[in-house]
Amino acid sequence: MTDRDGFKRITIFDDIDRRELFGNLDANLNLIGEKTGVEIFQRDNDLLLRGEKMDLAGRVLTELMEVLRSGEPLDSQKVSYIISLAEEGQSYRESNVSKDIICFTTKGRPVKAKTIGQKTYVNAIRKRDVVFSIGPAGTGKTYLAVATAVSALKNKEVQKIILARPAVEAGENLGFLPGDLQDKVDPYLRPLYDALYDVLGRDNTLRLKEKETIEVVPLAYMRGRTLDNAFIILDEAQNTTREQMKMFLTRMGFGSKVVVTGDVTQIDLPQGKTSGLVEAEKILKKVDGIEFCYLKEMDVVRHEMVKKIINAYEKYYSGKSRN
Repeated sequence: MTDRDGFKRITIFDDIDRRELFGNLDANLNLIGEKTGVEIFQRDNDLLLRGEKMDLAGRVLTELMEVLRSGEPLDSQKVSYIISLAEEGQSYRESNVSKDIICFTTKGRPVKAKTIGQKTYVNAIRKRDVVFSIGPAGTGKTYLAVATAVSALKNKEVQKIILARPAVEAGENLGFLPGDLQDKVDPYLRPLYDALYDVLGRDNTLRLKEKETIEVVPLAYMRGRTLDNAFIILDEAQNTTREQMKMFLTRMGFGSKVVVTGDVTQIDLPQGKTSGLVEAEKILKKVDGIEFCYLKEMDVVRHEMVKKIINAYEKYYSGKSRN
């Protein structure tokens, strides 16, 4: 409702803790104001909104109160995402994003999808035998694949987890690394270990690795194998060659599931080499039983600055291509 002074009035629900709604030092209100251009003032039990997009800001505030009422906590990432959805005419609550728990970490923290894009991705992994996830850094492509793999292992849907990554340096030559072969390849595989340690714990991961229930290997180690009853994840697939991608996909055996993740904007292959992920997207997109999931900037669940960085790069390169 808009009053005669041009303010839109939003009444704060009686059962809502204002500190949770407003955020630390009014961080949530400031974020809404920054993204919508709306001024927000508190008057007794009401919030007064003034600005061109005050209807949008009002919908966001009502949605935040409903989220708090359901028992979900708010953080800057969730508030930012709810604003992004509202701008597209969508509702966070109606999407039921956070209802589905994938698994629990060793610390008892539930692992859930945090965006509609992530929820679509997790559902695709559960329904399909082969899933490609393409999107920018920070969208949870690898982490959610690992969490779903751990859930499948615990539920005895698969007998082992295999995580592979091409050993390609990101634009710099690291030279000769000390140690045995495993020591040399471990730096390339560290992001996969990080995800496993977070979900399973370090000790559990190392124990399962010793029993070969979990394998974390460079992509080159996959040649010549047939993998039955396994959950197989290929990470950083944009850095595979066309030959490596075909080799990897044809390792799949009976009762297995394959997830391929990558970011086509971060290809580190030598100039002139075709990315296996880019080519696979063209060749396999219409193959029945294979699903491609595309995560976007709004699916980023890292620091808010990551979204801004990705957005700035996209604007720069799209402007450059037009020119």
